[in-house]
Amino acid sequence: MKKPNVSHLMVKAKEAGTVPTNIPRPKQIFGIRHVQCALIFFALAVAYALRVNMSVAIVAMTDKSTNTKFDEYDWTESTKSLILSSFFWGYVVTQVPAGQLAQRYGAKLVVFWGVLICSILAILTPICAKIGGSPLVCTLRVIQGLCQGTVFPSSHNLLSKWAPFAERGKLGTISYSGVQFGTALMLCISGELASSAFGWPSIFYISGAAGCVWAVLWFFFASSCPAENRFISEEEKLYIEMIPTDEDPGAGKNELKPKLPTPWLDILTSVPFYVVLCAHCANNWGFWTLLTEIPTYMKNILGMDIKSNALLSSLPYWAMFLLCFVFLIISEILSRNKCMGLAFSRKLFNTLGHWIPAIGLIGMGYMDGDNVLLAIIFLTLTVGMNASCYLGFQMNHIDLSSNFAGTLMGLTNCAANIMSIIAPLMVGFIVTDEKNPDQWRIVFFIAAAFFFVGNLLFILFGKFTTQSWNEPKTVTIKNVTNGQNVVLMESQN
Repeated sequence: MKKPNVSHLMVKAKEAGTVPTNIPRPKQIFGIRHVQCALIFFALAVAYALRVNMSVAIVAMTDKSTNTKFDEYDWTESTKSLILSSFFWGYVVTQVPAGQLAQRYGAKLVVFWGVLICSILAILTPICAKIGGSPLVCTLRVIQGLCQGTVFPSSHNLLSKWAPFAERGKLGTISYSGVQFGTALMLCISGELASSAFGWPSIFYISGAAGCVWAVLWFFFASSCPAENRFISEEEKLYIEMIPTDEDPGAGKNELKPKLPTPWLDILTSVPFYVVLCAHCANNWGFWTLLTEIPTYMKNILGMDIKSNALLSSLPYWAMFLLCFVFLIISEILSRNKCMGLAFSRKLFNTLGHWIPAIGLIGMGYMDGDNVLLAIIFLTLTVGMNASCYLGFQMNHIDLSSNFAGTLMGLTNCAANIMSIIAPLMVGFIVTDEKNPDQWRIVFFIAAAFFFVGNLLFILFGKFTTQSWNEPKTVTIKNVTNGQNVVLMESQN
């Protein structure tokens, strides 16, 4: 049988306002969409490496025993907490505007400039610390946060353009697992770098250089959408842009879908929205308390040197990276065999991701230098099991509203990252003596309480069906052929 002309099919489909049914499937196993997925993976890996590099570096920067020939800083715990939280002051500001920037100018450029500027500032961190001390370092971290606030919304925009409906789960999971990969890798090598002949400044030089290398690859090989990519085949482009599915019959009709007005009032008065917002805030409080403070805790309470500190600090995030895929496989098996409904599935995985970490945090509160192995087990359990939340509250935005899931994520992520600012500051307020285990116990108990309450609200009041405000009552567009208005969709409510 003669192979259909792809370009001809696309032109005819667009002229008729329909989706072609005889679309040829791409022959290649590895396509340009997978290249874009890999680039997003490394974009998030670099972004998180640049985000967490300060967590270990600040321990070495303020520890005279590990800085024989490099600058040392006599910063108090509150000053260190201020530096660790300052990143998020800028990060929360650009969450919502980033989506609009990606839509107007293309997500490729937004991510490119965000990560590149952040990388250059990382390289400049040692000299900024020497010239301006903690105030200039705080300023630099705020600017880095502003840059990185564009990464997540833009990555979501890119995936919506590049991932066919049937592959969204797989490509999305692979892309976002870059978060754990970058976190674990940076924590793993930072201790080695700090204790090497190049000292703690090399932590910033290496992570910044990696970001610059990534930026070059991104600039030449990434594209905001398939239509802008010069390497993609017509077959793959048509497969991504036009192919419909039974679950998503509207796929491939993006050019015909009108821009829906965001129902701000309905969203901001929706109880299910506030439930997922609370779960997101609780998750960030616990996650970022651990990510920013564990290196200091392991050094002062467990008595670990900077090298073993960083290596063991990375272990929980390697576990989380691997468990992302384990939980995804389990979820797909259960779903395929119809073992549980969506609501039960969301609550189950969110409970695993919040309440088991809460138990781990309580256990960590009673650890000291005589229980190092048990403390590492609790820490790995606490962070690793949090991966389950990817199948819990983090998917609930799409359950509530597929049309405005990006807007919901922008709103909840903005609020949740305010928790990322407050949590390290709270640690600085509580922990006045870094070697006092009783003070660290209070920190862990507070984080455990956040996990417990956030998940309890999710179980009791969470909703997992499409909300009435997801679609307008009637949406019409102008038919370019005859000038008449045509109804595209009507609310079923």
